[in-house]
Amino acid sequence: MKNNLHNKKILLGVSGGIAAYKSAFLVRLLVKAGAEVRVVMTPAAQEFIGPITLATLSKNPVLSEFTSDEGLAWNNHVELALWADVVVIAPATSNTLAKMATGLCDNLLMAVYLSAKSPVFVAPAMDLDMAEHPSLLRNVQTLTSDGVHIIPYNTGELASGLTGPGRMAEPEEIVHVLENHFGSDGGFTGKRVLINAGPTYEALDPVRFIGNRSTGKMGVALANELANQGATVQLVLGPTSIPHVLHPSIDRIDVESAADMLDACVSRFAEADVAILTAAVSDFTPEIKSDQKIKKTANTLEVQLVKTADILSKLGESKRSDQYLVGFALETNNELEYAKQKLQRKNLDMVVLNSLNDKGAGFGHDTNKVTILHKSGEVIIFDLKDKKEVAKDIINQIADKFTHA
Repeated sequence: MKNNLHNKKILLGVSGGIAAYKSAFLVRLLVKAGAEVRVVMTPAAQEFIGPITLATLSKNPVLSEFTSDEGLAWNNHVELALWADVVVIAPATSNTLAKMATGLCDNLLMAVYLSAKSPVFVAPAMDLDMAEHPSLLRNVQTLTSDGVHIIPYNTGELASGLTGPGRMAEPEEIVHVLENHFGSDGGFTGKRVLINAGPTYEALDPVRFIGNRSTGKMGVALANELANQGATVQLVLGPTSIPHVLHPSIDRIDVESAADMLDACVSRFAEADVAILTAAVSDFTPEIKSDQKIKKTANTLEVQLVKTADILSKLGESKRSDQYLVGFALETNNELEYAKQKLQRKNLDMVVLNSLNDKGAGFGHDTNKVTILHKSGEVIIFDLKDKKEVAKDIINQIADKFTHA
């Protein structure tokens, strides 16, 4: 792979969070890749990692204040911003993201950000409750609208001892994102990928619906990883209360019902090189949907259900020879046999099998355990992993069979 970080000028901003220790590894990787790195720290960041460490690794002075040499020299934030080919803020704390979103300029790093003409990437890092707070999500949305590239955080053990979303992306992941930005030949560069994810809700009346427990986490992990590898991704996402931080190159299409998801997928499939259908689409929908809230006037309620359209089958019927179609199967018994039948019946190239009998797999978990079946007959069993790692395994399997064909 061509090294597209060679001679690139990267300004690394470090803000004050425990993940600041990862910045040392990030600087080392960037310098090793041939980039010229200059570091600007917020005053709070110096409580977590010493400037001399980053100065030694970057081979450049580390700046934190507007002046140096006891106020005799001005650290020109405009010059710093214009020098950079890209600005990367890692870690980007909730405080720093809020300042960026509102234009608050009370330290050198914020002055550099507000003066930057080059692309800006941020790698958020914070604890679970902060990562899911509505104000943080609003700030991220604002920054995305402003053109800032958000590098999705990981899910795992946090400094507080809690487990969940909020871990800063690993330095290797950040380097990979930058390599793709500068034109590295990612495995899916130039490929168009359609993904659906999450549940569907089938309305009984304006208040009630029939749904399922899917969160969309697996589909989102796939979308983010494919975008990191250079793909243009369209993500058709069903209703979910789980906050999702998406790669900026992902086009998110929100839908509610199975019919909505069918329309969104069918209308986009012809333009896709690869389609990955992870969504837990309702198999049935109420035959009659009440326009008014159904009153509790009897001890029982009978609801007549009718089948919804099978989205995977519809796409399989129209699939061209140059397209690659991946389905998911969630089973509770006779798992392999049912997955093989699905692979053949729906004209798929690959099936990802989940079993609810596997602890830590299925709906709502941050982990998953999958078995992959190819139409060639090959069956590959994977261990229980974080869904981001599972996404990489799935994508590697697609790449082996499709992009390298």
